[in-house]
Amino acid sequence: MSPGNPGRFFRKRVGSVSGTPRRGMGAPVRIVVCDVGLGNLRSVERALTEASREGGSQIEVTGDPGRVRAADKLVMPGQSAFGDYARALSGEIGQAVREHIRAGRPYLGICMGLQVLFDASEEAPGCPGLGIFEGNVVKLEAGIDPATDTPRKVPHVGWNEAETTGNRALLAGGPPLHFYFVHSFVVAPRDQRIVASTTDYGERFVSAIAFENVFACQFHPEKSQRAGIALLERFVAS
Repeated sequence: MSPGNPGRFFRKRVGSVSGTPRRGMGAPVRIVVCDVGLGNLRSVERALTEASREGGSQIEVTGDPGRVRAADKLVMPGQSAFGDYARALSGEIGQAVREHIRAGRPYLGICMGLQVLFDASEEAPGCPGLGIFEGNVVKLEAGIDPATDTPRKVPHVGWNEAETTGNRALLAGGPPLHFYFVHSFVVAPRDQRIVASTTDYGERFVSAIAFENVFACQFHPEKSQRAGIALLERFVAS
C-alpha cells in the first residue's frame, strides 16, 4: 500500500460516496443488495426502497455474480459469523464484489459488509477477508461500565453515537447521531485516514470507514430510524 492510497483495489475514480448527486437523468439506477445466503435481507431492501422513493431507483436482491458485477451501486449487508461470510465470498461472487469496487462504482457495506473488506478476523483465524483494505477485525474490548462497576455486555447491542471525523462521507455533519449496533467484533484499519466515524463502548472503536467509492459501517442504517434512512438517501443520491 502506498502512502497516498489506503486501498489496494482502487484504480478508477469514477464514483464517490460523498452524498452529492452524481447521476443525471436517464435510466433508473440499479441498486443491488448482495445475497450470500446468510440472514434476512428484507429490512435492508425495504429501507432502500423508502430511501429511493423520490429517485425511482430499482432495488434488486440477488446472489448472481453477473448481476452483482454489473450493479450501478452495491449494498453488502450481513449479520453472521465472519468465517461463514468470508467463505460465502470466496468464489465468483467475491470476485464480482472486488470488480465492482475496482470499477469505481458506489459500495455500501453494513456490519459484516464492513468487516469482510479487511484481511482477516480474530473470529475466524485462517479465513481471509476480501483484503480491500489493510487491517484486521478484532474482538471488542468493552471493559467495565463505570455506572454499575460490572463488565459491559458483549455483543454490543442497541443505540450509540457515531462521532464523525473529517472524512465523514455519507454521515451528516453536526452533533453525533445515534445508530443501532449489533456486534462483538470491530475493524482495526492500518490506515486511519479511511476512518469516517468512531463510537465509544468501553473502548473507542471504528464505526464507519470511507474511501473513494466505498462507505461501510458497523451499525445498521436499516434499523436506525430517521438517521439511518437519511444516510441511505445520501447513498442513493451519490
